Amino acid sequence: MEIVPRQRSATYMVASAISGRAVGRTLQSQVLHKLGMMIVGGEIPPDAILPPDADLLERFEVSRTVLRESLKALAAKNMVEARAGVGTRVRSRRDWSLFDPDVLSWHFEAGPDVDFLRSLAEIRVGIELESTALAAMRRSPEQLRHMFACVDGMQGARRTEDFARHDLAFHRTVAEASGNLFMASISGLVDMALASAFTISSPVDEPAAQETTVSHHRRVAQAVHDRDADAARAAMRIVIAEGFERAAGRMSG
Repeated sequence: MEIVPRQRSATYMVASAISGRAVGRTLQSQVLHKLGMMIVGGEIPPDAILPPDADLLERFEVSRTVLRESLKALAAKNMVEARAGVGTRVRSRRDWSLFDPDVLSWHFEAGPDVDFLRSLAEIRVGIELESTALAAMRRSPEQLRHMFACVDGMQGARRTEDFARHDLAFHRTVAEASGNLFMASISGLVDMALASAFTISSPVDEPAAQETTVSHHRRVAQAVHDRDADAARAAMRIVIAEGFERAAGRMSG
């Protein structure tokens, strides 16, 4: 299943609702969104100079104050820098604050490529495996019950958004159960990315794949229940790898 532009937009909107991240509606947020999409989508590539303020003011039909604040917000995300006598230059992608919720959102709205999804999966391995191991040692009875409830919700889901919502809640709970404030915070930062990735990889239209995915998540919960840190790490690695492979396969057509 190829993710075409219209599907990408729908995926982004569904993921916004799942993650609890509202789409901005103020003038400044609208201009910031449009500029961010122009950059992430490649209309204005790295090292290029943004159009003059006069051109942007005419294009967006906003005040100079709104435009100035939007450019400041982009600069705070390390996406652009102002140079005296030159203009506002787009910085290299490696400088961007990729953990920023807006930057992540723009990547998924524009349509992430397989390399981007692979990078997301790799950073998840670096964080979630140890987070899951800690959860096996520190989880509370209530957190454990919620993990199994999320798995049951995934099993009973018949719509993509319902499956993705339970999937995201499962991973949020694991992060919270780790008892590590930094891991829980990082997990919160990438909620939008995970919600988007889970929406793309949702297997609700493939019963066998859904059963497999549910089974892998249940193994994670069971390992956490058994306080088996090694088994929890191994089970979470499989969950992340399987999700990436299915999403990558759908994006490659």
